[in-house]
Amino acid sequence: MVKNNRRFSFSRSAKSLQENASNAGAAAGASYTLVGGILLLGGLGYLLDKWQGTGPWGLIIGLALGIVVGFYDLVKTATKR
Repeated sequence: MVKNNRRFSFSRSAKSLQENASNAGAAAGASYTLVGGILLLGGLGYLLDKWQGTGPWGLIIGLALGIVVGFYDLVKTATKR
């Protein structure tokens, strides 16, 4: 059996987490924009439907706009590299 003599180090773990976050910064931000756009605009569409009684159309349009906005930012971020 192989025994690992290295001890757990919080400082080493924190440094590794910071490096990973800085390397994935732009991509992580674009993914948050995608999810946030879908949730926000879909939610606004849902609220519009509840207020106006227009059925699922506000939700569908809100989700579609959220997807378009999110993917636009994702593509813009991906082409910068």
